[in-house]
Amino acid sequence: MKLTYDVNDKPSFSQNIVFAFQQMIAIMAATLLVPMLMSSYAMSDGTTLSFDPAAALFGAGIGSIVYLLCSQRKSPVFLGSSFTFLGAYSAIIGMNYGYWGVILGILFAGLVYVVIAFIIKAIGSSWVNKLMPTVIIGPIVTLIGLSLSGTATGWMSANGGANYSLLTILIGFITFLAIVYASVKGSKNIKLIPFIVGVGAGYLISLALTLIGRAANIESLQIMSFQPFVDAFVPFSLTSIVDFPKFTILQALNHTPANCLPIDGAALGNIALTFVPIAVVELAQHIADHKNLGSIINKDLISDPGLDKTLMGDGLGSIVGGFFGGAANTTYGESIGCVAITGNASTSTIFTAAIGCMLLSFFTPFVAVINTIPKCVMGGACVALYGFIAVSGLQMIHHVDLGNNKNLFVVSAVLVVGIGGLTLSFGTNPATGTALLTVTSLATALIAGILTNLVVNGGKMEDGEPDNLSGMVEQLSNADFQDTNKRKK
Repeated sequence: MKLTYDVNDKPSFSQNIVFAFQQMIAIMAATLLVPMLMSSYAMSDGTTLSFDPAAALFGAGIGSIVYLLCSQRKSPVFLGSSFTFLGAYSAIIGMNYGYWGVILGILFAGLVYVVIAFIIKAIGSSWVNKLMPTVIIGPIVTLIGLSLSGTATGWMSANGGANYSLLTILIGFITFLAIVYASVKGSKNIKLIPFIVGVGAGYLISLALTLIGRAANIESLQIMSFQPFVDAFVPFSLTSIVDFPKFTILQALNHTPANCLPIDGAALGNIALTFVPIAVVELAQHIADHKNLGSIINKDLISDPGLDKTLMGDGLGSIVGGFFGGAANTTYGESIGCVAITGNASTSTIFTAAIGCMLLSFFTPFVAVINTIPKCVMGGACVALYGFIAVSGLQMIHHVDLGNNKNLFVVSAVLVVGIGGLTLSFGTNPATGTALLTVTSLATALIAGILTNLVVNGGKMEDGEPDNLSGMVEQLSNADFQDTNKRKK
């Protein structure tokens, strides 16, 4: 696609601040939600642990910086708290391993990426394109967007709660339409900040309705919760303005519950067995995210900076982020969607957003404001974000010949297995009674696609694309560049 700012471009300081703030809005809700969910998981005696959203925000920021450095600032994507490991967090906390269990679990998960990165560094990454070609990765990317869509519509229809509301759907849809209008009909500068416009419009409408609802005592109009402001400013103190995030490592050192089990050899084995398989499965999403991002910015990120470097950045970024924020990090589809919609692929913007997250995690009013954004507003924004992810997957298979049954069966297998939600469960976790290992529907769809591709091609790995696709893409990119230069002249 045509980019307004390429990877190495540097917008002006003022522009970059605004663009970075937009990236932060895109990733903020989900990043803050993960530690909130983790804080609801209980040990066997009912004791819960405290995971600070502000610390997770700091962890996401520093993890993103580590990723950018490892990937040589060639991959413009933000790392945020991963939802994939929520089941693992619940299991480890339920086993009474406490904060140290979570930290070590994230360490094991990150090391999986680091080890695979070293292997790819030694043997190369050409096998990745052969094993997971576009005919597979394209529909997988589409699945990523579609699998997230339930979160967006759920937030719109119930505002993050359990009660269905037509009003919250309307607010979410207004947010979405504001983003669309700003992106399509806005001025040149407005087109670069559609999420700020959309979320701002949804926030103001929600605020007005909530104030009216409180004044008239109409509960259905009270869309927004002011509790985060109460928690921050009542009673008022210095920490109401600036507060030190409750980093997970400090929680582990100073607030370990009495019933936590010691971290011995058996504990390490249990923790590794819980986290490592999930990290291996997540490799597929890492590759899909980077192929998708590569198609958006017109670069092959698997080759340059290289899958080894992006995996190293993802793994180390997750470890560092977990050390501070208590949640494993992962490349965020919301960030990729933001790049796609705005056409701003500058890594300078991602770096600024990361610094901003770290600084603002100390600023109590900002965290409070973010926590008051209604879920229905973020749901409307996510309709655009997740939709772009799904559509970008479809664009990836534009050159795949779906008139050929070989390709048609591969795409069919991926989509049906993924949308149908087929999972693979193994063993039983004695602490929770749930499966010891669950292969997600996304990973199951990937496996189905790989196996089908091998079967229809007689054991050979084929991609279903024209042999000169890479050359075609390069020619098209050069043509766009030349055409732009002609217009300038």
